Amino acid sequence: MTGDVETAPLALEITGLSHSYGARKALDDVGLTVAPGQFVVLLGLNGAGKSTLFSLVTRLFAARHGRIAIFGRDLAKAPGEALRRIGVVFQARTLDLDLTVLQNMIYHAALHGIGPAEARRRADTALRRVGLGERAKDKARVLSGGQMRRVEIARALLHGPRLLLLDEPTVGLDVAARAEIVAQVRRLVAEEKIGVLWTTHLMDEIEPTDQVVVLHKGSALVSGAAADIIAQYGAKDMAGAFSALTNARANGAAA
Repeated sequence: MTGDVETAPLALEITGLSHSYGARKALDDVGLTVAPGQFVVLLGLNGAGKSTLFSLVTRLFAARHGRIAIFGRDLAKAPGEALRRIGVVFQARTLDLDLTVLQNMIYHAALHGIGPAEARRRADTALRRVGLGERAKDKARVLSGGQMRRVEIARALLHGPRLLLLDEPTVGLDVAARAEIVAQVRRLVAEEKIGVLWTTHLMDEIEPTDQVVVLHKGSALVSGAAADIIAQYGAKDMAGAFSALTNARANGAAA
């Protein structure tokens, strides 16, 4: 049993990932991993390269430098096999506001080859998981911002992925809605052992036991448990550690 656990593939493994937009380097030799049942935070300010990395992992852009593997499937060599194992919640809202919640779910399921009857069954289950089972017949436009996000999470789970990617999912939400979204995703990790890569610039979304990758100006400055990073830089919280990290990088570059 121990051997099986040790040899199980990582949900996500990124090595040596670089990407440029013309002369501007957006990512420079970035690496990170997400294990099954692990909540990993990709932390960085706007412009750090988080969305570029997200776009490469979801194959919106093709990675020319580096390797991305999803449950052992190389994204460049077997994109279909790899992408079937992930669910995605993009930063921009993607629900069709003129459709009902259920219609949005069924349409998305069809993109994964799931028929209407099975899609309805899965949609009912997924919506109940995020506490919105009673809103299936409502038009998407009448939902609050937090409810829309929860529908998008439910929709991302329809095809049974084991890795969930969320790009700044709480941006623009109030404090209560943000807390509910974070709690919902953490329950998926704890109860269903789904691996999660959560990109954010909001320090208060991070718990001490979370694995954190600090991304700054395209480079991964540090990776480890949040509590360890805080202790390493003698800070009282993640905001202080982040400030110390990025200042050290700036001073090093200046030197």
